[in-house]
Amino acid sequence: MGLIDIKKELKKLDKDKLVVLVADLYKKNKSVKEFFDFYINPNESDLFEKYKAKVYEAFFPVRGYKFRLSEGKKAISDFKKLGPSEELLADLMLFYVETGIVLTNTYGDIDEPFYNSLTSVYSQALTLMKKEKILDNFSDRAKKVVDDTRNIGWGFNDELGDIYSDFYLNS
Repeated sequence: MGLIDIKKELKKLDKDKLVVLVADLYKKNKSVKEFFDFYINPNESDLFEKYKAKVYEAFFPVRGYKFRLSEGKKAISDFKKLGPSEELLADLMLFYVETGIVLTNTYGDIDEPFYNSLTSVYSQALTLMKKEKILDNFSDRAKKVVDDTRNIGWGFNDELGDIYSDFYLNS
């Protein structure tokens, strides 16, 4: 069944049945609840803080000691789906990279896939910032990312420096 089929079936429902269906969906599905909560009361700063905490938790879990990059990226993806401002999305993406760097500088060198993930999100964040014409709003933080990786291996600092230069020095 596809979206067209769903729309046809929903059009057959009267308003009361549609309200009951949406209310049931709201009660049973956490992501639908979050979507409607944000839709009805779009408090971006609270939502941002919630997802920022999820990103932080992915790197520094309250229980256990193993970081989970997939959880951090999922938090960014879920945040994006809710439709926040592009500036807050870019901010969250940059926070993901910054938090990964703090983890490395706290506990030592990790591995190439870890740095590839951070590099990829850094590049995506700067690409979004350029598209939205907000690079200047993040210039200090973007530079600090490069500065804070000077002593990290795997060519991580070089890669971030190249990306930074592409957006800030060669534009």
